[in-house]
Amino acid sequence: MSALTLEQEDHIKSASAWSLGQIGRHTPDHAKALADSGVLPKLVAIQAAEASSEDLKTKCKRGLKAIVEKLTDMAALDALVQEAELPESIVRAVLAQISKVLPNDTTTARSEFVTSGGFAKVQQLDAAAGSKLKEFVDVINSCYPEEIVKYYSPGYSQQLLEKLDQMNAGA
Repeated sequence: MSALTLEQEDHIKSASAWSLGQIGRHTPDHAKALADSGVLPKLVAIQAAEASSEDLKTKCKRGLKAIVEKLTDMAALDALVQEAELPESIVRAVLAQISKVLPNDTTTARSEFVTSGGFAKVQQLDAAAGSKLKEFVDVINSCYPEEIVKYYSPGYSQQLLEKLDQMNAGA
């Protein structure tokens, strides 16, 4: 990982990003070990950096996707959802994985995903009807009661205030 962050040459960083992706794609344990070591945010940052070459950006994107596709640790996926500037293709890959993991998770991952703010972040995404992103969001939402989905949906607090105003106006 130090080659990814300390090296000056993009072609060496590219080889490092590719290698990390190859390691992470083997098993969920490999992917979790990489996530635990802090590789994912570094790959995101390098991919987003304007100074990165196109090859380096491509290798980071592919490496991220390879790791995410094997990642079954909800805490690591949640942390990625909350990254400030994730490219749409990575958001889609992360939500695809969450939509596979969350319905089958028997731990406290569902409640932790809500309390961490990850679920609210998913609700704020602009997922167009009929898109893959919308499909993933719908699968994630199906893991929760309707009240929770409504509560974290954008504009819900405004709807509640309008109901209160209507109630007060009728009194």
